[in-house]
Amino acid sequence: MMSKLGRGQKDKVQQFMAITGASEKVALQALKASDWHLEGAFDIFYSQPQIRAVTDTRHLEELYKRYRDPDVDMILVEGISLLCNDLQVDPQDIVMLVLSWHMKAATMCEFSRQEFIGGLQSLGVDSIPKLREKLPSLRNELRDEHKFREIYNFAFSWAREKGQKPLALDTALGMWRLLFSEKHWPLVEHWCQFLQVRHNKAISRDTWSQLLEFVKTIDPQLSNYDEEGAWPYLIDEFVEYLTENGIVPSRK
Repeated sequence: MMSKLGRGQKDKVQQFMAITGASEKVALQALKASDWHLEGAFDIFYSQPQIRAVTDTRHLEELYKRYRDPDVDMILVEGISLLCNDLQVDPQDIVMLVLSWHMKAATMCEFSRQEFIGGLQSLGVDSIPKLREKLPSLRNELRDEHKFREIYNFAFSWAREKGQKPLALDTALGMWRLLFSEKHWPLVEHWCQFLQVRHNKAISRDTWSQLLEFVKTIDPQLSNYDEEGAWPYLIDEFVEYLTENGIVPSRK
């Protein structure tokens, strides 16, 4: 491709690749579309994610084959632990939850072909080294309030047993510990203990989403907690539990 280009054009391609990290193919595409104006090519590149995410589908198919289950056309537990191994992350690492959110995965510990390939395409990666480089920015997404809420709400459906409406208590506790270790909510262990002692039932979607509101709006000493507020009864009971056990100052 490059051999047919004039010297100035070759320089622009090199420059474009150096600045954007794009492949030669993408550089040519953007420069041709902008009549060889570098600035224009950058605008095109940064405003059109579909150009930026030119991933090699053959590479993605190969990757998928590496992890896919020998008997079903899906990546299952073994494939996922191999993927974690290749990425050098622990399967329990929260970054795997963020990755699954990007893949729009329906169920924990499995990826369909479409979820896996589509998810990596949307991230613009087509190899393990590229995905590994992407992990820090995936982790950073948890710091964004809006994305954290989306990932938090996604985790509820993702972690459920197939065909179940509520989330099994043990699974919910594990997910809360994982998510709130990121958010550094100091009451997370008390909340988990309270549920085991007082509730001991599966968790509804309503409880799941209301807890995030509680964590975001009520300070850990509960000084701004309003008993007349419209919190679900479980959260009111939790507040009583914290007060009775002297974990927070009595509110009388």
